[in-house]
Amino acid sequence: MSFNEGLDELITCRLDHVRRAVEPCTIVIFGASGDLTARKLIPALYHLFKDKQMPPDFRIVGFARREKTDASWRGELHEALTQFSRSKPVDETVWSAFAAKVHYCVGDISDAAAYQKLAGLIGSFSSAPLRQNLLFYLATMPSQFGMAAEYLHSVKLLHRGGEQGWQRLVIEKPFGHDLASASALNHELTRFAHEQQVFRIDHYLGKETVQNILTFRFSNSIFERLWNRDAVDHIQITVSEKLGVGGRGGYYEEAGALRDMVQNHILQVLALVTMEPPVSLDAEPIRDEKVKVLSAICRFQPDEVARRVVRGQYTAGSVGGESRGAYREEVKVDPRSNVETFVALKLFVDNWRWAGVPIYLRTGKALPISASEVRVQFKPTPNVLFAAQCGTRLDANALTLRLQPNEGISLRFNGKVPGVGYGLRPVRMHFGYDAEFGAYTSEAYERLLLDAMGGDATLFIRRDEVEQAWQIVDSIRAGWDGVGLDDREFYAAGSWGPRLAHELLAQSGHAWREPQLIK
Repeated sequence: MSFNEGLDELITCRLDHVRRAVEPCTIVIFGASGDLTARKLIPALYHLFKDKQMPPDFRIVGFARREKTDASWRGELHEALTQFSRSKPVDETVWSAFAAKVHYCVGDISDAAAYQKLAGLIGSFSSAPLRQNLLFYLATMPSQFGMAAEYLHSVKLLHRGGEQGWQRLVIEKPFGHDLASASALNHELTRFAHEQQVFRIDHYLGKETVQNILTFRFSNSIFERLWNRDAVDHIQITVSEKLGVGGRGGYYEEAGALRDMVQNHILQVLALVTMEPPVSLDAEPIRDEKVKVLSAICRFQPDEVARRVVRGQYTAGSVGGESRGAYREEVKVDPRSNVETFVALKLFVDNWRWAGVPIYLRTGKALPISASEVRVQFKPTPNVLFAAQCGTRLDANALTLRLQPNEGISLRFNGKVPGVGYGLRPVRMHFGYDAEFGAYTSEAYERLLLDAMGGDATLFIRRDEVEQAWQIVDSIRAGWDGVGLDDREFYAAGSWGPRLAHELLAQSGHAWREPQLIK
């Protein structure tokens, strides 16, 4: 056996060791007529079935108010799959076998009697696991989560003790709109289900490249030894979007960029980048470490917000050569709105590893490109030899984890330009997932749905994670309370945000590094 063959066998054994078996079950989708079901959930389940990763037997039940039959709903799903499937065309043989396991139940989520009808349908399934192992996906408004859990409990479809098979609730963000509402929601859900039965889904955590942050950090000693205040100068996390709010104006008026992106996606990435090594790869040790680092993030005092947080709102401009109207001109947006579509902030993790290291977060709508990346910039070399000669022209070493698009990892360092003398230029060593693994990645929802069926909560957000993140966000919003946007906080669509965002870093001698579309 060659070394590589032995290594492959070792890795395969390890993966088999941590993989959980997926038992026969029934998946009930509340909000079955919605966009999420058509675009993400059904395509994900179809591909899991096609790839032979679904349990040996399963049923999918759609629950929604609109009058439909099994056949009509299957027809709608097939049409959606032809548009949103990651592999085209749809394999009709596979689809036929998949569709035979798909059912529809007409019912209003607020109607207690509809749950009796749902219980009757599930009770008609042929085997005990299909009747008792139940995954309830609540693709509905958050205000309906508690009601659905209560009614499911009342008709004995949701057992808090888990004495009959297993039952799990999967809920989509937003998990409240502040700490108080999130705590109330968590309390309501855990009246009818244990915390271990509640799977709070953040699709960002299902991305292969986000999961790879842990692998990169804790399986490579050369980088883990540098991952601390001794070597790291600062960290930048950017999640930029070319699109404006589009048809989500009503939602965005309630949320804004801070609630929509920072409270969940960005703080989750930050936790993975800065957490301590967990004692194992099981769900709870990983989530324990994420909670610890979130709790160590310094909360903002109201007078600090103006100095360490920048908000912005896009005005008319051009993105990628296309004209873009102002946020205040979007549908369902108040023409005098003070909602932020951009936010940048400077924070600190007050623990031994990261003490004194600035961490900059940035996200916004109508920016030049759509990209997500983490940049770890290392401290400059001593001001002797090359640094003494080149000054600021000697670029700092940096490691960039590109989460999307063109997923990969880049290491930036200085190299000698060929020729006479010592001309220096920054160069890059780049690892690209596509080049190394080809079509390496599945959709995030495929991984997350499979984990939910298997009971693996590693990539789902625990109650205390949600509440810690809301504490951070609420401390910022307290500093904005009653303060409207001023002229310096507006930015033209297609730019990298208001000038204040650049001044935020300049105060510490730093500068944003804009994501590049590396191929």
